[in-house]
Amino acid sequence: MIVAPQTGAAVPAAVDAPPWHVTGSYFEACNCLAICPCRRRGGQAATAGPTYGVCDFALSWQVLQGSYGRLQLDGLGVIMAGSFRQDEPGQPWRVCLYIDERATPDQHLAVANIFTGRAGGTALRNYASVIGEVHAVRRAHIELDHRRHRWSMRADSYVVVTGATPVESPLAISCAVPGHDRPGEELRTEVMQVNDSPLIWGVQARCGFATTFAYQSKD
Repeated sequence: MIVAPQTGAAVPAAVDAPPWHVTGSYFEACNCLAICPCRRRGGQAATAGPTYGVCDFALSWQVLQGSYGRLQLDGLGVIMAGSFRQDEPGQPWRVCLYIDERATPDQHLAVANIFTGRAGGTALRNYASVIGEVHAVRRAHIELDHRRHRWSMRADSYVVVTGATPVESPLAISCAVPGHDRPGEELRTEVMQVNDSPLIWGVQARCGFATTFAYQSKD
């Protein structure tokens, strides 16, 4: 059974999801200065919180191969915008999720379950356990470019991230969302804009990160 997350509600993990997996490319941006203080450098755990005490972020996944039971998910794009405060107990994320408009109704629900953590597995372990509220799950025209030096993401007019250049580091950089087992490339983005109330912000010349991801129902 596929269960859709309810808008405006906390997101418990589903207990009856079929076996699933999704793999592909990952690109994110946030309002911190590069290198993001949340990253691991050279395998060492981060010791600092967000640069400005609040993390406003946009995460994107391009699913190259995936399935949810017998349902294929190949080729779908996903974007999540969200925010959390360093001084709030537990630092819960409040998010909106945008799912490729090309998805069938069943694919839409499967993707929502995976990326909000309702389906358990890697996504829940890596990041989704801290989601405190889902403001909305929306169909959107998703545009993702995860090619090196061309990184960008767009979900209609809700989320726009453009331009990114690599930031050099002598140490390997990793991020919890795709998994610390997948070091990637620290970036500096040109623009990050989110306009989906109550998530509204626009920043320039902040940080980003690009790598690959592989999530599955059983780690």
